[in-house]
Amino acid sequence: MTHRFFLSLALPLIFATITVPLLGAVDTAVVGQLPDPAYIGGVAVGTVIFNSIYWLFGFLRVSTSGFASQALGADDEMQGSMAFLRPVCIGLIIGLVIVLFQEVIFNLSISFLGVQGNVKAVSSVYFHIRIWAAPFALMNYAILGWLLGMEQIKATVLIQVLMNILNIVLAVVLVLVFHLGVAGVAIAVLCAEVFAFVFGIILLVRSGKLKVSRSTKELFRNLYDKEPLKRMMIVNRDLFIRTICLLAVFNTFTAKGAVYGEEVLAANAILIQIHYIMAYFYDGLANAASILTGKAVGQRNGQLYEATVKKSYFWSFTFSAAISLTFFLCKDAVIPLFTVVEEVVLITKQYEGWLILFPLASSIGLVFYGIFAGAAEAGLVRNSMLVSVAVFLAILFPATHYWGNHGLWLSFIVFSLFRSILLVRYMPALEKRLPFMNKHTSA
Repeated sequence: MTHRFFLSLALPLIFATITVPLLGAVDTAVVGQLPDPAYIGGVAVGTVIFNSIYWLFGFLRVSTSGFASQALGADDEMQGSMAFLRPVCIGLIIGLVIVLFQEVIFNLSISFLGVQGNVKAVSSVYFHIRIWAAPFALMNYAILGWLLGMEQIKATVLIQVLMNILNIVLAVVLVLVFHLGVAGVAIAVLCAEVFAFVFGIILLVRSGKLKVSRSTKELFRNLYDKEPLKRMMIVNRDLFIRTICLLAVFNTFTAKGAVYGEEVLAANAILIQIHYIMAYFYDGLANAASILTGKAVGQRNGQLYEATVKKSYFWSFTFSAAISLTFFLCKDAVIPLFTVVEEVVLITKQYEGWLILFPLASSIGLVFYGIFAGAAEAGLVRNSMLVSVAVFLAILFPATHYWGNHGLWLSFIVFSLFRSILLVRYMPALEKRLPFMNKHTSA
């Protein structure tokens, strides 16, 4: 496998995934044109809540992609179809439960984050509109994960790009033209998620790779086949724990930043949105690594697996240098795009240097996560995250005591670095769990 082939997968996926954080970034930028920093803080809090909800169930996309790519590699049409039908049913059920318990979720989230006053009022408006997109957003995870695993790259790109274009256009029109404020931003996201689901189903059916039995009895027998269902649930459990750890870090970060006042909360929100954009560059690389690793596992192809790992190392380091340098050169032009409040811009500049370090610290952890997911070996990812969170918490309290918000960012960067270090250390353990790799090595 050549670098050109790896990039032919990775670049379209980067282009697609980089649009994902625009849902939050556009929301922040649009309300940033309003004069009160409470609007930025309120939407930031609302975005954190939804990131928490959706990240918590992000295994629906990740595991779907891994199992679909393995089925593709093994040329197993039935398991490929089940790799979509199982998670999409789970996504629908979870989404409906979220809508049903929306008041409980909002009140617990606001209490945990310690948000009050105008920021709470703004976040309430945003939350209670966008929450109705939950079933569609979670089913979209299954759709996108399956299309990725089946190497339907163009379809994946098209869904995400059109969804985000629609979100951007609606947000600008509803807020800046019709003056609907935060409600307009939330309505834009809701409409974009529903559109993505409908359009995704159309593309999925047209792909011709979804084979559903005409017999209802046979369909349900395959859907609830114990062994593959058990395997999927184990992977999902480990990814669920991994996501809880990740959410604990981000929510603790937001809650701790809120202690320093609305302006610092808004500044951190802007930097975190930029951080998401950086991270999603790596997510495109991770998706490519996941597809190729899953295919290698399905084909029991050791050479493809080794080539995927080597290309992942190379492009992780290359992108780290490029992203850090780009942000260093462009930060003075980028940050003012998110707000017109001069005080928030000045505070943001005090902490922008931490984002230069983020790509260097996190790249391996973000990209190699895709290799473990493609191999459906999420237990090692779970373990790396548990240790990294422990390190984050150990540093957080003394660091924030002595250095305030700088200490908060230091804790986050160290957390990101440990994610990378531990996944590299777990690579030999991963290879031992792949029987075809042991044979390939001994040969």
